Amino acid sequence: MTEQTPVPEAVLITGGTGSFGHRMVDHLLERGCQRIHVLSRDEAKQDLMRHELPDAPIRYYIGDVRDLDSVRGAMRGITHVFHAAALKQVPSAEFFPMQAVQTNVLGSRNVLHAAEEAGVASVVCLSTDKAVYPVNAMGMTKALMEKVAQAHSLSNPEAKTTVSCVRYGNVLYSRGSVVPLFISQLRAGLPITVTDPEMTRFMMTLDQSVDLVDYAFSHAEQGDLFIRKVPASTVGDLARAVCELFGVEPDIRVIGTRHGEKLSEQLATREELMRAHDHGTYFRVLADQRQLNYDQYENVGSGTLTSFGDYDSHTSERLDVAGVKELLLTLPEIRAALDTWAR
Repeated sequence: MTEQTPVPEAVLITGGTGSFGHRMVDHLLERGCQRIHVLSRDEAKQDLMRHELPDAPIRYYIGDVRDLDSVRGAMRGITHVFHAAALKQVPSAEFFPMQAVQTNVLGSRNVLHAAEEAGVASVVCLSTDKAVYPVNAMGMTKALMEKVAQAHSLSNPEAKTTVSCVRYGNVLYSRGSVVPLFISQLRAGLPITVTDPEMTRFMMTLDQSVDLVDYAFSHAEQGDLFIRKVPASTVGDLARAVCELFGVEPDIRVIGTRHGEKLSEQLATREELMRAHDHGTYFRVLADQRQLNYDQYENVGSGTLTSFGDYDSHTSERLDVAGVKELLLTLPEIRAALDTWAR
């Protein structure tokens, strides 16, 4: 959070033991937040966090966003909610799409309803670039989650609870991401496995993801969507950058794209950019405020699209290998891995 941003009084983090949630917990504690609720299904990760942060003002709730009662129990006394609980793995969602629907769509609806009942000030829902022009079940359910959040806010414009979304690109060193895999392969003396070296992805750090949530808490109005501007890289350059940092000659094996993967990702469509406000580091995409009565648009018109392109990882700012190495070195996990490697 920035120095000018007030610290939320009491925060619930769904999926609080995951990569995003854990970093948000650390950040809130650093800023002096006096009440944090962590809701997740994984009692082992909760126990680990409890031992890592023994004296922190955290209350742990075992539950599932699919279960409205467990969400209600964790919501009591809360002023702000960061909704990070989700099924995020693209291949597994391809095989079990209804599980992704249950968690990502219906579970998100439960969070919004419980927040409204509890009089929460702000809910920020975590989305992904895969929700833009989705081709896989994970992205489709995240796109529906965004629609559920926006529809909820548009149906309740005067509600006390402000509902907004944030969209992330590829978060470096988050759980299940590719950089920890590359490092484990190097440690084992194995080739680096790459799906397609020309595939591009937006590159974002966990700290940047926390800043994005904070920005949404501070600036959101009903139905807003916030996107942080970040550079992109090819997967091949990312793999080469990791190898160079660890002083290993690149040995890259191309294995082909996985289930549901795209060659590039988009953080915003041209239609969204048409109604977006440029806040420098961020885009704030306003909700479409039109109602279901379309007569006025048939008679008067609603304007035409310009030649804006999408905010696409293939055409946005592109990091080369040196730029990726510089970005990776900002990560404490990379620096720790390098220290261990040197020994």
